Amino acid sequence: MNDARKQEELVTKRRADVLGFNYVDTTQLQKRLFKNILSVPELYNLRVVPLTSDEYHIHFGITTTTAQQVIKKLTERFTDQRLSFSIISESGFSDYMKLYDPPKKVEYQDIAISGTEASKMIESVSATLDKVRPDDMLAYLVQQAYALKSSDIHLECQRDNVRVRFRVDGVLHPVAYLSYEKYKHLISVLASAANISTDNTEPQAGHISRSYKMATGEQVTLNLRVETVPTIYGMDIVARLFNLRLELFNLQNLGLSEKEAKVVDDIIRHPTGMVLVVGPTGSGKTTTLYSLINTLNTAERKIITLEDPVEYNMPGVTQIPVVGKLEGQSFADKLRAVLRLDPDVVMVGEIRDQDTAKTALQGALTGHLVLSTFHASSAAAALTRLLDIVGINPLFTSAMRLVMAQRLVRRLDDSLKQPYKPDDALKRQLQVVVDTFPPELKRPDLNEVTLYKAGSSAQNPFGYSGQIALREQLLMTPGVQEILRLPPNQITTERLEAKAVEDGMHTMLHDGLLKTFDGLTTLEEVYRVVG
Repeated sequence: MNDARKQEELVTKRRADVLGFNYVDTTQLQKRLFKNILSVPELYNLRVVPLTSDEYHIHFGITTTTAQQVIKKLTERFTDQRLSFSIISESGFSDYMKLYDPPKKVEYQDIAISGTEASKMIESVSATLDKVRPDDMLAYLVQQAYALKSSDIHLECQRDNVRVRFRVDGVLHPVAYLSYEKYKHLISVLASAANISTDNTEPQAGHISRSYKMATGEQVTLNLRVETVPTIYGMDIVARLFNLRLELFNLQNLGLSEKEAKVVDDIIRHPTGMVLVVGPTGSGKTTTLYSLINTLNTAERKIITLEDPVEYNMPGVTQIPVVGKLEGQSFADKLRAVLRLDPDVVMVGEIRDQDTAKTALQGALTGHLVLSTFHASSAAAALTRLLDIVGINPLFTSAMRLVMAQRLVRRLDDSLKQPYKPDDALKRQLQVVVDTFPPELKRPDLNEVTLYKAGSSAQNPFGYSGQIALREQLLMTPGVQEILRLPPNQITTERLEAKAVEDGMHTMLHDGLLKTFDGLTTLEEVYRVVG
């Protein structure tokens, strides 16, 4: 028995003691199969296996994720025999299920995100998933999502089936449909690995970090954040893939312009104050924060992060996982404790409430660099929302250093993109935006501008390859500070943004337009993402 399995058996034994159950180490058992007691689908659904059985007694092995009511159901069902229950490890349960449900020879095909043959591919992948074991189903989907550089896997309950979609370059693509019978098996594996409940009627969050060997012998590393929500037809799941390597977290990979890089370099040279990275889920906020942390991570600095969950392990950084309220402590309490540890840099995964916002600002005022993310539609909107949360505070402007908002758009495939000249109506529409450029930004002559449309090929039917960020950086210029000192009813997002643009900020829409003129993306992409 290897060390990881020994450790799992030890943890399971301790858990059984806490729950008041007997524990059985299945590695020490001579395994026998009792196929006439429960069907294979029932074994998967109930998460039980018979360990021994005779005409008077059945001894069931259950796992720590087996639902409590299963024991009651089985006791009511088998009235002619005395039942006993012992806890076995998840690996022990999987070992038994491989005997009850031996892996079938399955040809795994690579999933392709295509336009023309999409329906055939979906049919084929759906058929493959219907044949494989639940563990292999999860590993196969994750392996294929990694290969396609997908950021998320969406499992969505519909009236007749469950739709599986991958988000690739920010856009969702259907890849398969599952029967509800098969989905139940997949959910039980996911729930067990992510330590969430299949019976819970509230949204849940979990994390999976493990290596899994598929029936093909192929090793797949699972590193996912799992979010669940109950819907009218069942439990929907979104699994976010953490598939970046540490060396990819550097500022050069962020695609910062010369002006944006200068702002970030200044913060790294004078690491105090507060930096907020703003945007919706999937806009690259975490990548930006980790790249900043990675650059700041030197032997002279102490860096502490508070994350929910810890998404990437960074050597040399003290990373603290926080899940909502932990042992009676709020997120802000944890942050106060961290600030007492004399860090140079603190990263707070996300500012979600008033207490955390105030504590983070206080930390920024006392000589720390505080990095965090915030949900808002723009940099100016983030500032006004933060003011609403913390109230007007004369120290607010002293604490803030930078608010950087960003969105991701799909990048054009250079080998396929098709140039075109804007017509008069489009030129008039673009001119309205160009007229709002900050004074220092060179205004293009729209008669000379070339735009691009996405082309298509058999290998790349959508004409895009990868993503680029559109950004805006709101600095605490004297003009912005002046507005932030006004009475609350006079501070609006529009007023803040206009003053920031006047002082040199280009908005995400300005940035998007410049990137379309450079042939990096399309106008449709910019309007889809920024509006």
